[in-house]
Amino acid sequence: MSIANGPIHREENIPSDLGEARRIQADVAEALQNQGYAEEDVFAIKLAVEEALVNAIKHGNQMDPAKRVEILYQISPNRFHIRIADEGPGFDPDDVPDPCDPENLERECGRGLLLMRYYMTELVYHGKGNVVTMTKTRE
Repeated sequence: MSIANGPIHREENIPSDLGEARRIQADVAEALQNQGYAEEDVFAIKLAVEEALVNAIKHGNQMDPAKRVEILYQISPNRFHIRIADEGPGFDPDDVPDPCDPENLERECGRGLLLMRYYMTELVYHGKGNVVTMTKTRE
C-alpha cells in the first residue's frame, strides 16, 4: 500500500440513496488506508460514517430522493474530520433514548449515536441538529 503525499480533501453532494452512502464509505476507507491508518481505525471510522450517513438519509431526509446530503471530509495522517448535512428538520441528540437502558435493549434501532460517540474523538451536532461533524485523532 502506498501512503498519500498530503492531506485529502473531498466534497460530495449525494441524493438520499443508501447505495450512494455505501460508495462514500468505501471511498473514505480507501483514503484512510492510503494515509496509513490501521485496519481497526479504518473499521471504526467507516462504521461511524455509515451510521451518520444512514441517519441523514433515513431519519433526516426521510429517504426522499429529491433531498440531498452534503459531505465534506479531510484526512491527514493524524486526523480524520467529516461534516455531514441533510435537508431534514433536525433533532436534539439529547432526546434520543439511551440504548443501554433496559427498556431499549431489544429495540432494532437507536445505537448509531452510541457507536459514533464511542469510535470518534469528537462528535458535534450543529444548529437545528441536521449537521454533524465528527473527528478522529490518531494517537
